[in-house]
Amino acid sequence: MSIWEVILAFVVVVLMLVALLANVLVLLCFLYSSDIRKQVPGLFILNLTFCNLLMTVSNMPLTLAGIIFKSQPGGDQICHIVGFLETFLTTNSMLSMAALSIDRWIAVVFPLSYHSKMRYRDAALILSYTWLHSVSFPIVAASLSWVGFHHLYASCTLYNKRPEDRTQFVIFTGVFHTLSFLLSLVVLCFTYLKVLKVARFHCKRIDVITMQTLVLLVDIHPSVRERCLEEQKRRRQRATKKISTFIGTFVLCFAPYVITR
Repeated sequence: MSIWEVILAFVVVVLMLVALLANVLVLLCFLYSSDIRKQVPGLFILNLTFCNLLMTVSNMPLTLAGIIFKSQPGGDQICHIVGFLETFLTTNSMLSMAALSIDRWIAVVFPLSYHSKMRYRDAALILSYTWLHSVSFPIVAASLSWVGFHHLYASCTLYNKRPEDRTQFVIFTGVFHTLSFLLSLVVLCFTYLKVLKVARFHCKRIDVITMQTLVLLVDIHPSVRERCLEEQKRRRQRATKKISTFIGTFVLCFAPYVITR
């Protein structure tokens, strides 16, 4: 193995351990917290966690073996199953994050009608769609033999070995990523921009009340006034930072997969 292959294998091991630890902790929090289980978003979080765990224990070890041995790990049947799971789990994770953003949008923009708009039945319907959507693309790919071991990725993934199917495979790949990554990204941007708009509106209302209070309290100590103004500034930035972090995490996690494919 070259030095770059050793570094790559080390990175995969670190990512695998971090992913396993983080998702097991989320699962434990869900199991031991009745408050989280009672909340509707808990279903989306649980689905996302299971997808990440299955990806960690199924695809990443075989990718590590592919990097080390530079060949397909296991037989063709195992490779087809792992490639099928990779496509399904990746798509399901994207759509689960989009479902979480829809839930937050309803909760913030329509707080009074949230419990009537987002019930367990509604969440189950959304999850049913994510599963149906996610499983349709790997079924098509598997039926057309577009799943196999690709040496460039050192993993079992979407792969067309027949030159005569190049055009159909390019069309399939474009539709797949448009209806998974791009659709989820558009949903995230739309919903969280609506959430940010509501958050800024409430911040402005709080700022008006804060300024009126500071004007009335003429004897207030300058340090207290300064802290109030600093908190006012941090409050305006807090929502933007959280939303940017969530959308940025989505892009950081899934864009490399989409771009390389």
